[in-house]
Formats: sequence, C-alpha cells, structure tokens
Amino acid sequence: MEDRYSLLTPANPSIVTSAPFFQGLPEAVIESALTNLVTRAHPANQVILLENDWGGSVYFIIEGWVKIRTYNLEGKEVTLNILGKGELFGEMAALDEVPRSTDVITLASTVIGSMPSQDFVKLLQTEPMAGVRLAQLMARRLRQINRRLRLRESDSQSRVADALLFLAEGQGIKGETGMDIPNLPHRELSSLSGLARETVTRVLTRLEKKGLIKRDQDTICIPDLSALEGMIV
Repeated sequence: MEDRYSLLTPANPSIVTSAPFFQGLPEAVIESALTNLVTRAHPANQVILLENDWGGSVYFIIEGWVKIRTYNLEGKEVTLNILGKGELFGEMAALDEVPRSTDVITLASTVIGSMPSQDFVKLLQTEPMAGVRLAQLMARRLRQINRRLRLRESDSQSRVADALLFLAEGQGIKGETGMDIPNLPHRELSSLSGLARETVTRVLTRLEKKGLIKRDQDTICIPDLSALEGMIV
C-alpha cells in the first residue's frame, strides 16, 4: 500500500493532472481532499466492487483499466462501461447512500486510489467546481449510454465501430498515426457491443482490411475517427 504523497510526486502526478474531476480545482482544495486517499495495486481480473456492496469509498484509476458490469434478466453479463486512467467510479453509492448497483473488475494490472465517501461528499459541498465536474462526468456517461442504446438494433459493423469510438472518447491517446486505444480481449468488446465474440472478431478483421483500424498486441490505432464514425448507420 502506498500513501497519498506518492500520488503527488513528479514520478506519478496523474491523479491530479489527468483526472478531469480535479481540473480547475485549487491546489489547496485538492491536497485537502487527498488527505485520506490510499492507493493499492490490483492484478488483472480482480473484483474491486460487487453489486449490492455498501459504498464506503470513491475510487480513482491511476493506472490500468476496469470494466463496470451488471447482468440482464437472463443472467448474461452486460458491460456498461470501461474506464481507464484518470476516471473515477463508486460516486453514486457515495452520494445516495444505497448499495452499489454494479460490479467493477480490473481488465489489466491496475492501480486505484480510494477516497473515503465522506471526504468526497465534503469536497462537493465546499467546492462548487467539484460539483460542476461531477455533473459533466455524469452527463457524458449518460450521453454515451443513450447512444449505445440507440444502436442496439443497428448492424454489427455499426455497433463495433461505436464501441471503438466509445473507448477512444473516454481513454484515447493521440499517437503518431492516429488515436490509440487498448486492444481489449474480444470478449470485452463483445459484452460492450452486445454481439457474439465471433461476430466482433469478424468485424474487426473487416475494419482492419479497410484501413479503418490498425492492430498490434496491445493497441488498436484509429487513423481517422471521422472515417470510422462514417461506418455507423
């Protein structure tokens, strides 16, 4: 376990400089909010939170990726979101003081900082900009979910393209040849898009042949976001 000061050193300032939630907040406010923050490293495929757990903390991703999942009425896993560096989760249970509504599982080796719920709520109560940042975050997530729901009846190419653009919007990194996103296992893209894994594999191959994506072991590069968006009908 690391203490909060490791997050603020030049070697790892990402919790402050990368997290959209903290952008624009006074340094003194941020430092006070992080007083009781602790970090932990987690291996891939580790459950961080379970549905119906009571929420005692809000979590910030410092390194790595997690997926937010639930299950439909047939018991099939549904991926609601995939979050990466700079994102936060667990804020809803902290705000309304009810059990958590989803599971959270790491997709890779991940470092997560946990802030006590009472510290998070106090920050929202005392710093108006923190409330604005949280509202912006929740609005963006709602727009993304609405877009994905509208595409549920679209063809498989549209749904896979949308899943890739969804990842690019949340965690894309501008590279030399385009926007880079993690090359997640096809089962994760399958759950995110609501398609069979074999269908996802075929569509990714098709998109690669058209030059709309480039893949290596760890990364999918999208050379032209607008061109990929044009595949959505």
